[in-house]
Amino acid sequence: MRNDGYARRAGDLLGLGAFVGLCLTIAAIGARFTMPSIGTWYRALQKPFFNPPDWIFGPVWTVLYLMIAVAGWRAWRCRHVAGAGARMAVYGVQLALNLAWSIIFFGGRMIGLALVDIVLLLAVIGVNAVLFWRVDRLAGWLLAPYAAWVAFAAALNFALWRLN
Repeated sequence: MRNDGYARRAGDLLGLGAFVGLCLTIAAIGARFTMPSIGTWYRALQKPFFNPPDWIFGPVWTVLYLMIAVAGWRAWRCRHVAGAGARMAVYGVQLALNLAWSIIFFGGRMIGLALVDIVLLLAVIGVNAVLFWRVDRLAGWLLAPYAAWVAFAAALNFALWRLN
């Protein structure tokens, strides 16, 4: 006979797997829109001096998506605390805005509209981090590198919009 602790740990691991799966699925969908434009349209754009090399984006986003997944999972584990629905709804909105950016920028090649999306994304990440931090400080802090990278990406998006 298994004890409640075992069942709770198994449920936690399944939950973590679901969050990692969700975030990696969003990353894969975004990549489907991104990859065809990297060597063609994106390469032809005028770039600002601070544009990083193309190879850096994949590893950075992989780490960030894993951190986003762990943050979501940790907050989900606090689902008994008031406001859980709102926290997870904001989490879903930031994931949707994240995916929308790839579709708009790389798929649609609409730099200006992508800029609007990424500014909204940054604001929603901030709200999400605060909501998560209130129930699990590590969950909130795990979103800080994501917010920093998206702030950098917003500056890059703005520069690309101005130059092109």
